[in-house]
Amino acid sequence: MDLELTGKRALVTGGSRGIGKAIAMELAREGADVAIAARDQARIDATVAEIAAASGRKIFGTTLDAADASSITEMVRASAEALGGIDILVNAAARPGGQAPAPRWDGVTEESLFEELQVKVLGYLRVAQASAPFMIEQGWGRIINISGMAARQTGSVIGSIRNVAVSAMSKNLADELAPHGINVVTVHPGTTRTEATSAEAAARPATNLVGRMIDATEVAYVVTFLASPKSIAIDGDTIAAGGGVPRAIHY
Repeated sequence: MDLELTGKRALVTGGSRGIGKAIAMELAREGADVAIAARDQARIDATVAEIAAASGRKIFGTTLDAADASSITEMVRASAEALGGIDILVNAAARPGGQAPAPRWDGVTEESLFEELQVKVLGYLRVAQASAPFMIEQGWGRIINISGMAARQTGSVIGSIRNVAVSAMSKNLADELAPHGINVVTVHPGTTRTEATSAEAAARPATNLVGRMIDATEVAYVVTFLASPKSIAIDGDTIAAGGGVPRAIHY
């Protein structure tokens, strides 16, 4: 299947490592030119070189502080200038869930909650606000927001709040941007194997239906399809990409 991504211009925040890096790689392999944005310049430079060598596409990298509005504005401007525009936005610049034990309800602080909302919810929204005008001008675009399965289960007050908020934001954006030919979708990865996952952790049995931890590249395959013109039938919805949750029914 030709995903019709050759020559498309994609911006991936959080694209220097983990799921974001895997998404940037797959978009480039499908023919897109890609800008990645993250915090660490050395890691950005290494990832740009790696993806460019693997894909032969134009890859651009710039720094980003997702909690700072001016940093977001400058990042989007530089990315659009480097690529000649933006057709696809993938928001993935947020701290992955599950890296540390979640605090109990009585251990959640105002500072910790607001920090997560500032980066993952308001940060995603600000990047979308800065990127969408490029898509509106051309009458076509895709915005994919990477959230997480904590939106559908208990265990982390902060994790659930931030991920539910991303889904709600995406649906509102989808309704408002649909007249401009822009589809907006949320993707919920589960526990995902990345370059930071130890071999011991990856070998543990998973509680999903697949029976093993999903790899970041497998999440990237889903996102790459959603970034394609072929995904026109999916808009405003949330797609789980964690290998299937036993017993749960979502309708």
